Amino acid sequence: MEEFQRTRILETDPDECLLATFELALARAYERVSVGVDERGRWLDTIKTSLAAFLRFIEDEPELGRVLLVESMSGGERLLRRRAQLLAELAAVVDRGRLESAASRQQQQPPVIAEGVVGAVLAVLQNRLLANPQAEVMDLFGSLVSIIVLPYLGAGVARRELARPAPRVSAAGRVAARGTSSLEYRGGVRVTYRTVRVLSAIADYPGASNREVAERAGIADQGQISKLLRRLQARGLIAKMSTGRTRGAPNAWRLSERGEAVLNELGELERV
Repeated sequence: MEEFQRTRILETDPDECLLATFELALARAYERVSVGVDERGRWLDTIKTSLAAFLRFIEDEPELGRVLLVESMSGGERLLRRRAQLLAELAAVVDRGRLESAASRQQQQPPVIAEGVVGAVLAVLQNRLLANPQAEVMDLFGSLVSIIVLPYLGAGVARRELARPAPRVSAAGRVAARGTSSLEYRGGVRVTYRTVRVLSAIADYPGASNREVAERAGIADQGQISKLLRRLQARGLIAKMSTGRTRGAPNAWRLSERGEAVLNELGELERV
């Protein structure tokens, strides 16, 4: 009986119907965004992984994405309160960027900055969907990350993020977690546990510098990571990204086609 009454309410009350659809869309989006996010990881990694997953969700389910970003703005009071609650939660996540800022910048960034950042990102996405409900939004990834990091990590990092592609989920990360000591790729490349960790770090974070690769691969010695990266480059597994780089900027690494083939091979081995 209660379910019947709820169905009748949804059929006769447009605001309740929109609220229910909003909650459905939010749950579906959360399922996508929460996969692969490590709450103990670095703030920038969490932001990029979550944003990339959300943009893919919008492209895969444009109707639900439009409900979240566009139609919810014209909802009833309950939906507007729910939306405000969600924006506050997003602002709290963005505000954690102050913890990764330089000490001087931390003191300059009040929490309200995060609200402005969230609002700016939403405005960009809303305008894109209003212009074209079926619009592709993944091409906005670099620009949106740049908007988010600018107040916290500075103009240099914001410029660098403009040229970086969206991160991807790599099956090779599961292989590395197995503790494999050594594997022989059929192309003749000897792949060690440490090599897999480095390749996985670059696959998950294209454009990473030597230091960033080292952090993600768990290698503390900067001299060691430099030698390993040069060796992988010589074997044709990784290459440097040149687009948008300025003279003297840190290295920005990406996987080569051969490097991607190695990780794909290891992913197949993991599933056997």
